[in-house]
Amino acid sequence: MDTLLEAVRRHAEANPGADGVVPTAIDGLLLARATAPSALLHDVQQPLVCMVVQGAKRVSAGGRSVEFAAGDSLVVTADIPTVSQIVRASAAAPYYALVMQLDLAVVADLAAQMEPPASGAHAPLGVEPTDAETADAALRLLQLLDRPQARPVLQAQRMRELHYWLLAGRHGPGIRRLGWPNAPLRRIARAVAMLRRDLARHVPVERLAAEAGMSPSAFHRHFKAVTTLSPLQFQKRLRLVEARRLMQARRFTASRAAYEVGYGSVPQFTREYRRMFGQPPATDARDAAHASA
Repeated sequence: MDTLLEAVRRHAEANPGADGVVPTAIDGLLLARATAPSALLHDVQQPLVCMVVQGAKRVSAGGRSVEFAAGDSLVVTADIPTVSQIVRASAAAPYYALVMQLDLAVVADLAAQMEPPASGAHAPLGVEPTDAETADAALRLLQLLDRPQARPVLQAQRMRELHYWLLAGRHGPGIRRLGWPNAPLRRIARAVAMLRRDLARHVPVERLAAEAGMSPSAFHRHFKAVTTLSPLQFQKRLRLVEARRLMQARRFTASRAAYEVGYGSVPQFTREYRRMFGQPPATDARDAAHASA
């Protein structure tokens, strides 16, 4: 029987994806593979769990940096901007990880049947050793990739089982906060979902606050507390990250990417892109193309 490392390695090697990301037939489940340390990757994460089974990675968010390696799990419990880097990987011993987006509906349903977490602040970025039950549930979910006929029948059940062990384990208190119906995390998540849907359009703060069910002043305060950015800064980060993806994955020109994500001025886009990524869009895209060639 496969261990989790053996299963991740087998599927990742059989189905290589662009930029080391290996999609799977299970919604919300990805595998990651790298044969060398990576450059810095800027992203705006959604709630997820990342289980490293070989190698190591470093992730920074909101002034906090964590490094995690084989046997550890990173859990992100809010929509937050991150900078990450694979720091241990080689051709002989690649970096492998299993990444699953947290299903907030499943989290809410399970959390309602469990003890509420203790009150107090909780960082949206946490690293803990992977519980044995969590690793076993992840392996059972991954095994469905080899059984396509069983997947429609068992996938939801095994996904729910994995969520349960995450909620019951070391990461449980942080994840359970996502299950509180009126918690700021859930309310801010609704506003962030609107920003993601309307990426290329200006969304007034009043509309975002209404989506979160808050007054504009309370919304602004809670939004920054959760994401570390103001709504305007957050949308800018989303746009720049998406523009970079369009240029690197779909070979968009800088001007086309700028207009696609909602910039009306290419010079402004170029200035803000360089400020975030360290070099102009065209140079950054060219360097990425050379690195992947």
